[in-house]
Amino acid sequence: MKDKRTRILFLSLSLAALGGLLGYTQQPKPLDPFEEAMRQRQMYLETFGVLPGELYVEEGKELFFRKGPSGKTLEECDFGLGKGKLEGVYAVLPKYFPDSRKVEDLESRVYTCMQTVQGYKPEAIKREEVKAITTYIASFSSKAKMQVVPKHPQELAMYNLGRELWYARAGARDMSCAVCHDQYAGQRVRLSPVRSPKQGLGSEWPAYRFEADKLYTMEDRIAFCYESIAIPAPAFYSEPYIALTLYMLAEATKAGRSFEELPFFTR
Repeated sequence: MKDKRTRILFLSLSLAALGGLLGYTQQPKPLDPFEEAMRQRQMYLETFGVLPGELYVEEGKELFFRKGPSGKTLEECDFGLGKGKLEGVYAVLPKYFPDSRKVEDLESRVYTCMQTVQGYKPEAIKREEVKAITTYIASFSSKAKMQVVPKHPQELAMYNLGRELWYARAGARDMSCAVCHDQYAGQRVRLSPVRSPKQGLGSEWPAYRFEADKLYTMEDRIAFCYESIAIPAPAFYSEPYIALTLYMLAEATKAGRSFEELPFFTR
């Protein structure tokens, strides 16, 4: 951001306010999670005049137009609809890219272009910067209808891998994605509603989670699921994330789903 101290101050104030905000969740009869999130969202707006997700968008915008070691910005990258085009690109990803010869989601595509277009070494690329850039680009697909339709052979292979991972039971708890998200679709785990891909699972990421006081991308959310069932999460930008994302969003596309307001604000 232009003045990163603004973000630091905001997040510090957010943490100070978080204790009071979480008081709502301690009531004997908890609020509906969506209603609770909207209540907290309104409180943030009234208190700070801006939502946390908007700060990530602004930071991502600055990083997007920052010149890398090659002297180029990410305007030179094709994110799925042509060089420099951002409107609606998040809604068509993951997809196959001829230049990298692989299927990529938005996060891995940002990671790729920071190397191939901007000239950054992998070790110089910060995860938080990728998240911010991802959030900025995703904001151009806010409320967009999902259009993930595997056609290329590698897209079909990645979809099949995602479906396999979705149903594969693993770990000490013998769990799979389907155990929660298909078997208990429409119900709740603790206070959180459970959705299946056809019900629009994945439509809210990237999102700011006020209980954790941090922004989660789609890959972050998948990593959280791995950790929740005691399975070590894969390395970011790797095939399991891309395959699962492709499977979930392709199924949501078949059901005619759209993204929420991006970045979303959630519990």
